[in-house]
Amino acid sequence: MKGKYEVNQYIGVPLETDDSGNYPIKMDESGDFKLHSWRTGKHTKGKFKKVGQIFITENNLMVGIIKAIPVAFKDRHDYTPLQRFTSEYVSDDVLEAGKKKLKS
Repeated sequence: MKGKYEVNQYIGVPLETDDSGNYPIKMDESGDFKLHSWRTGKHTKGKFKKVGQIFITENNLMVGIIKAIPVAFKDRHDYTPLQRFTSEYVSDDVLEAGKKKLKS
């Protein structure tokens, strides 16, 4: 089928930038965070390399990837597309916190 592309769902944690150029987890008012889900879209820039990679959403939110899951092409509209992958990665601490949250 023409125009078909590989689609993955990315479960990720919202990030912010601190003064040192690190990417800590963006906490909510209660001091906690939630995991969210996005997918690769037809116009997504860059490539997924590995868990921990940071991508930017269409609303310019930075997100660290905790888990990548293949999605059937026909099911892609169940998820919000992301804008682009970066070459940046989250710290091991952020990755561990996200994986711990995913398990609970």
